[in-house]
Parts: sequence; C-alpha cells; structure tokens
Amino acid sequence: MFHFSIRPDATGLRAALFDLEADIMEVVWGRGWEEFAVSDVHDVLSTERNIAYTTVMTTVTRLHDKELLARKRDGRRYLYSARLSRDEFLRAMTREVFDRLPEVSRDEAVSYLVERLEEADLETLDRLEALILRRKQALK
Repeated sequence: MFHFSIRPDATGLRAALFDLEADIMEVVWGRGWEEFAVSDVHDVLSTERNIAYTTVMTTVTRLHDKELLARKRDGRRYLYSARLSRDEFLRAMTREVFDRLPEVSRDEAVSYLVERLEEADLETLDRLEALILRRKQALK
C-alpha cells in the first residue's frame, strides 16, 4: 500500500524517509493538521532554515506519490492530509523491515524482542500478554 524503502544507515523516520520528507511529516503530525497546503509547511520550515517553496512542494508531491499523503483540489491549489498517524506509520515501517527478513533472521529478531522485555513496564507486558493469548486462542 505505502511505498518506501528501508535505509539501513538511518534511524527513526529517516530509515524509511529522506530527511526533508521526515521533517515534513514531523511538522504535519506535530501540528495535528487534518488538512494543509504546501504553503503551511513552507511557512513552518522557513522559520527553521532557508528553504525554497518549490523544494517543499516537490517533496510534498513525493510524499503523495508514496501514498503517505492524500490530496484534493482546492481551487488552484491542493490540500493534503496524512493517511497515517505517526504511530501507524512506525508500525507499518516495522512490519516492512520484519517481513523482509529471512526466516532465520526473524527468529533472531523475535529473540531480541523477548530480551528487550527486561526494559518493558507492566502496561507493555500486559498488552503483549493479551496479544499472545489472543493468538493462542486463534490457533486452537
């Protein structure tokens, strides 16, 4: 559904998005915009750095092409909206990485996740326990 590649040399959002794409999505998610124009994003980014409107417009168009943003015509301009929340995007990115692993690496990845549970709080452990119980019941 969504079109992105994982960049092994990057972390966080930048593992799936180029730097400016990640910056734009952080602005959109951080501002909680349901709809926005390119000018809205440009106004925010231009307070932080010298950036051309056309650069922002091209990058927003790329995010639309990757299906991370929806758009609709509003007169002579487009209005955009995020197709996913930040959390939904991170989950999709995680699934993409996990699904691309060979079977042996998936087992190692699961083992690593179990080891990381030492750092988990009670709420996280309860949530994981509920997921495991649901899966067991589905298999019966």
